[in-house]
Amino acid sequence: MAVKIRLKRIGAKKKPFYRIVVADSRSPRDGRFIEEIGYYDPLSDPVNIKVDAEKAKAWINNGAQPTDTARALLKKSGVI
Repeated sequence: MAVKIRLKRIGAKKKPFYRIVVADSRSPRDGRFIEEIGYYDPLSDPVNIKVDAEKAKAWINNGAQPTDTARALLKKSGVI
């Protein structure tokens, strides 16, 4: 089972809001997930990124692979 750290889109049409989640790579984008570790609000000014650094580091140490977008957000928030 491959575990990914990725974004789950919630929010209305044309108003995106994302949760940063740890999920099985086989589950759909907005489907089942293992744990929520943060959120990303691209519409606020400045952009809001909140990540639980301890949980993110623990999942990465256990072998979870962040997607490209999730990796960029983790770098901006100072986790990686």
